[in-house]
Amino acid sequence: MTGLAYAMGGMGQGGTGAGANNMGSILIMVAIFAIFYFLLIRPQQKKQKELTQMIKNLNHGDMVVTMGGLHGKITGLTDNLVTLEITDKVRVKVSRSHIAGVTQKMPKE
Repeated sequence: MTGLAYAMGGMGQGGTGAGANNMGSILIMVAIFAIFYFLLIRPQQKKQKELTQMIKNLNHGDMVVTMGGLHGKITGLTDNLVTLEITDKVRVKVSRSHIAGVTQKMPKE
């Protein structure tokens, strides 16, 4: 009985039909990957590169906002830490990786 089912499964298909069907499936998978790359992966990589560049270019006097929502002025910098002055004589240390953005850049002298 199973032999008959296998024999009927091949009816109506030529020798090249199965190869063309596989090629179409591969092309669809490539197209889906290309769409995901250009709509999701590439913009995320660009955003990450801009964030890394911004963190690298932090300077004393820049006004920044942290991921936690603290706004402050940079008074100290090390490789991993940023010291922010939130108000007069109130300073906190924040990891560089937790700086979300620069709100006001100090002019270069």
